[in-house]
Amino acid sequence: MSVSQFAIAETAINSFEQNGFAIIPNVFRTQKITSLLAQFEQMALPRDRAGSRHLMANPRVAAFARHDRLVTIAESVLGAGAWPFRATFFDQSSGTNWLVPWHQDTALPLQSRRDTPGWGPWSVKEGITYAHAPTRALKHILALRIHLDDSTEQNGPLRVLPGTHNRGVLSDAEVEQVAKQLSPVACLVPKGGVILMRPLLIHASSKSHTEARRRVLHIEYASHDKIGDGLYLAVS
Repeated sequence: MSVSQFAIAETAINSFEQNGFAIIPNVFRTQKITSLLAQFEQMALPRDRAGSRHLMANPRVAAFARHDRLVTIAESVLGAGAWPFRATFFDQSSGTNWLVPWHQDTALPLQSRRDTPGWGPWSVKEGITYAHAPTRALKHILALRIHLDDSTEQNGPLRVLPGTHNRGVLSDAEVEQVAKQLSPVACLVPKGGVILMRPLLIHASSKSHTEARRRVLHIEYASHDKIGDGLYLAVS
């Protein structure tokens, strides 16, 4: 298949912008995913309970994040020049299990701190500066979730509240209130498929109820590195 087949058609883009997410199955064949998982085993990635963070420093992960199929998808939404800046590997099973409540992804890694209206609170995690970003900045961010296993109803799939990315940055109380009003959608994705997701889309995941693992490589892309007034994204 050609790279262009993985670009999002105009009608799909309109649906994506309305819903805040989209699923593209079969972006990668099983052989490619098996090879990627074997590389993860060889890399001995630093792990916490949920998986591994700050993986763009790993050359193999960084190279995969720039795979032409992924960049083509990202550019379909963000425009030419979209580039990956953050990668996280999640590994959920009955042995490493968790529940993630409804939330938005608003914290971004930055090269340095510059107190700017709309940004904050600030923090430093593992030597990287973070700030919660305003809506205007988060509109330039896209997450691609590459599924390394089948995501099913039983192994804690991503759940989303369609259209909530258009509500802007919400407080925890507002997120909780919206979650009570809307019906969630479970994102069931076959191995090798990709979920596109806006960071402000309210989402959650439940605990796994099976031995089957749910491994996901979550890569975030930006339209450019300058994300605010004097603020630049850090690669992490």
